[in-house]
Amino acid sequence: MLKKEYCGLFGISGHAEAARMTYFGLYAMQHRGQESAGIVTWDGQKLREQRGMGLVADVFREEHLSRQLKGTVGMGHIRYSTTGASLLRNAQPFMVRYKDMGLAVAHNGNLVNTVELRRELENNGSLFQTSMDSEIVMHLVAQTLSDSSLEEAMSTACRRLKGAYSLLFMANNKLIGLRDPWGFRPLCLGRVGDAYVLASETCAFDLLEAEYLRDIEPGEMVVIENGRLHSYRFCEPERTSPCIFELIYFARPDSIVFGKNVYESRKAMGRTLAREAPVDADFVMPFPDSGVYAAVGYAQESGLPYEMAMIRNHYVGRTFIQPSQDMRDFGVRVKLNPVKSMINGKRIVIVEDSVVRGTTIRTRVKKLRELGARELHLRVSCPPICHPCYYGIDFSSKGELIAANHSVEDIARYMNLDSLHYLSVDGLLDSVQAKSEYCLACFQGTYPVPPPQGGSKSCLE
Repeated sequence: MLKKEYCGLFGISGHAEAARMTYFGLYAMQHRGQESAGIVTWDGQKLREQRGMGLVADVFREEHLSRQLKGTVGMGHIRYSTTGASLLRNAQPFMVRYKDMGLAVAHNGNLVNTVELRRELENNGSLFQTSMDSEIVMHLVAQTLSDSSLEEAMSTACRRLKGAYSLLFMANNKLIGLRDPWGFRPLCLGRVGDAYVLASETCAFDLLEAEYLRDIEPGEMVVIENGRLHSYRFCEPERTSPCIFELIYFARPDSIVFGKNVYESRKAMGRTLAREAPVDADFVMPFPDSGVYAAVGYAQESGLPYEMAMIRNHYVGRTFIQPSQDMRDFGVRVKLNPVKSMINGKRIVIVEDSVVRGTTIRTRVKKLRELGARELHLRVSCPPICHPCYYGIDFSSKGELIAANHSVEDIARYMNLDSLHYLSVDGLLDSVQAKSEYCLACFQGTYPVPPPQGGSKSCLE
């Protein structure tokens, strides 16, 4: 089970309430990052911004949306840091002024050549305000902007980037969206009335009643200005490698990502898992909210009842008062609590979407054992995570990944399980009706873009 997400992007052009629409777009994608949030708008003369640490609803007030963030063009960002510390100065969108243009950039993903590019830029006199790799993009654009159009400068800059990047870029009233040529991170295009919208996930469109048009293609840049949209190809992809974890875990189940229905994809993973590793048991249960939709698929395929034998407390916030030291495992218990009457003497199949370190699941299994569970069988709807990610997912180092250092049998003993099965790679690909187009580096260690030397995921690590 994963604990941290990455980032979400939203942009809109040609709407009288651009800031408010951006607010709700970010609100719909809050699951993608909870550390900071920001919105930038163009009011006809200058860019306006509001950024802050915390959740979308905490950062923005009515006065921001109705008075301060004026304009018909806006873009926003919610962040979980994969590069750069969790500080206000690292909150995005990142905004600067270049000659007569206000410029802002927001980034989802992680570059693998950050150290190399930053060193080169600093040697040439560039001064950095943040520790984000996103700021590198701005410096690269500025290098050629005086001699070329903005679109050409963006294309030249992005051809130097290696790794994962979906970007939103604002230059006065011009809104630009693009995806890296490998297509690691999602970015989709929609329309609400006469306004174009860009978002990391289609669930943002649903809240605004916007029409989903299509995905931005890998290596494509779309430029929206004065109600018109132009598409450019800044780089031809050699091989697309969208992140499979969008479908396994990250995206909201009501989204369409990479052209796939997330809800149906997760159910399909559960059905495949039931065929690969059936169990004679009393019922199937998830640890909500992870694993819920795969558990539904497992139950439907196996014919076993589906039960919510663990209840989630949805009102545990970031500011929850921490307990004293002697209250062990309180952080786990405060989020989930079992329905005790359902556990005693039962043979239970637990379906999870992923296992990283295994410590949280071990604690929960221990509680089920204490309540008298007769058998506990864990089924995981993705393959074992054995390798770190360098493209924007906060997976642990290889030394902390339980599947990288222990066999399935050892992990089952460590968690006190009667059996453990991970979905096979072939089963995962069959579930999403694809064979080789996704990035599987965290399972297989084959990286579409070579990671940096030394394996560092950040310029400051």
